[in-house]
Amino acid sequence: MESREPRTTAAERREAEAARRRRRTLFLRELAEARELRARIQPRRARNERLRQMMRMRTFRY
Repeated sequence: MESREPRTTAAERREAEAARRRRRTLFLRELAEARELRARIQPRRARNERLRQMMRMRTFRY
């Protein structure tokens, strides 16, 4: 039975994986930047969010 996806070479797969990593890195960088901006603009809300996150991390400790 023939696969519906076109056959890709190892080089094409590596290139696609590298592109995905670049997009992911850019997304995470922008997300961190947005969080920092929000923390500067709304310090009280940011502090509350940090405390909530710390409690979440304490709850699910390994």
